[in-house]
This record gives sequence, C-alpha cells and structure tokens, in this order.
Amino acid sequence: MAAKIAYEDVEAGTELPACTFPVDRERLVRYAGASGDFNPIHWNERFAKEVGLPDVIAHGMFTMAEAIRVVTDWTGDPGAVVEYGVRFTRPVVVPDDDKGASVEVSGKVAAKLDGEARTVRVDLTVMSAGQKVLGMSRAVVRLA
Repeated sequence: MAAKIAYEDVEAGTELPACTFPVDRERLVRYAGASGDFNPIHWNERFAKEVGLPDVIAHGMFTMAEAIRVVTDWTGDPGAVVEYGVRFTRPVVVPDDDKGASVEVSGKVAAKLDGEARTVRVDLTVMSAGQKVLGMSRAVVRLA
C-alpha cells in the first residue's frame, strides 16, 4: 500500500483532518492485554490514587498510538510513517464514568523535507481535558 497523498499536493501549513478518540477503562484493559503493560495505574483507581495520581491514567504508548492515527488515516498507509516521536507532558486521566476521557488530535505539515525522498514533517497537537498531553509530537512521513 502506498500513501494516497501526493508530495506535490501539500505545502507547509497543510492541515490534516482532526479527530477525537474516546478513552475509557475498557479500552485501557484491552490495551494492557495487547501490550503486556499491566501496571495498575492504568486500571486500578485505588492504586493510582495511592501513588499520587488523580485517577487511572491511559498508557503513554496508547495515547501515542491514538495520536498517530491522524497521520495514518490521512496518508492511507501506516507504512508511510518513517519516524515518530513525542514527549509525554501530562497523563490522560480516565474517570470511571459513562464518558471516560477523550484525546483530541490535530496536525499540520510543518515542513517539506526532501523532494527526492518525498518526505514531510507533520506536527501534531494532542490534547485531553483542555491540556496538551503530548509535546514535540512529530512524524516524518513519505508521501506518494
């Protein structure tokens, strides 16, 4: 599969479609099973509070994976992501209620990097509860 977005069709400032991803306790338990990360801060409210957290928090890697979906949905090809990195700035707090939490992700092409390699840098803004939860969230993407 190849990226469906052509290098020639984007410029610095091109915005990607934003998306909001729901996060609830069930998703965290499923992610724990898939990842093998069963740290109780991700599923046990009492334990999370005992160690000083406000409530259960989402796995950092779960949050990172949800965020990059904005890029992979835009390109149509997960293999188009050449590099991806973030800084974890705040946890996504996931209350045990009907709403849970949400992660809002927006992105834009920050720079065209290499015309021959057809790569661009995409910067993501990743928010939850009105606060930035991932900083320096950047991906290098190879376009068609």
